[in-house]
Amino acid sequence: MAMQTTVERVEARVPVTVMTLSGELDASNYLRLVDDVRPVYAGGARDLLLDLTDLSFISSSGLVSLYSILKVMQGEEPPDPEYGWSALHSMERDAEDGKTQEVVRLCGMQPAVAEVLRRTGIDAMFPSYPDREAALAAF
Repeated sequence: MAMQTTVERVEARVPVTVMTLSGELDASNYLRLVDDVRPVYAGGARDLLLDLTDLSFISSSGLVSLYSILKVMQGEEPPDPEYGWSALHSMERDAEDGKTQEVVRLCGMQPAVAEVLRRTGIDAMFPSYPDREAALAAF
């Protein structure tokens, strides 16, 4: 199943950009997702909520895209996806540091997606909320 994205700006305590992902995040679309976030950051967004309510699957490439999105939103260059394993190792090192950032937050994860993030330790890097309303209230 192809992945669809929508982007909207929401006024919480601070302006929040909400990107909703639907479908499957995998090797066929993970680079496009990162490319979709670059103009969001370039346009001044500094708080991003990824709504994963309708995301049914995430692969290792999808994990790299989440990590890459985090780097973009922190004003950094993400790891080069051409060096697949090094991107995963870089992500793993940052996850092991146990530093939770506040720039990119997740909400509405389906159990299968949440389990992949938990098993890989990536969940520790992203504040997550059960639903969009709870996430927006936390900004």
